[in-house]
Amino acid sequence: MNMELSRRTFLKTSGAGIAGTTLGAFGFSEAEAAVAAAVKPFHLVNTTEARNTCTYCSVACGIIIYSKGDLRKGEKADIVHIEGDADHPTNRGTLCPKGAALRDIVKSETRLTQPMVRKSGSDKFEPISWDAALDKIARAMKDDRDANFIAKNKDGVTVNRWTSTGFLAASATTNETAFCTYKVVRSTGMLGFDNQARV
Repeated sequence: MNMELSRRTFLKTSGAGIAGTTLGAFGFSEAEAAVAAAVKPFHLVNTTEARNTCTYCSVACGIIIYSKGDLRKGEKADIVHIEGDADHPTNRGTLCPKGAALRDIVKSETRLTQPMVRKSGSDKFEPISWDAALDKIARAMKDDRDANFIAKNKDGVTVNRWTSTGFLAASATTNETAFCTYKVVRSTGMLGFDNQARV
């Protein structure tokens, strides 16, 4: 059977096919919506969902944490599953291998859950409280700033610089948190400031 196909008909047919495929890829397909509606209600029944951000890199992919117990209410909860957040604009439900293994990291026996300090002359780290750790960091920063703060340069111009200490900020934070971090660090006079997103 011989079929006549003009250039115009070919372009119209191809355009319609591409449009249909594109709509399906964007989630407008009825079949896709039906499958999602059928699967979602049965997914990890009797667990509490909590949305969060993956902590591995600067991409800041969205994740959903499923737990027995409500993390949002501060209850002790057992995390049973972590997956990519399909509604998140960054990753749309996908995760890299490290992100896909987040549950194993949370459950790891070697995961640190409290601050540790190695005292002078010691060969091992010992746990300390969060208050003690923050006090120790604040004291070290204050002492270093007092000893190394540059109020004026060699020409007598006020510069207010602190060049002997640096700060590395997290990248998986909101814009508001990043802005506040930047303002606090810069207000101390610290020049060595970078973000994990660039490292």
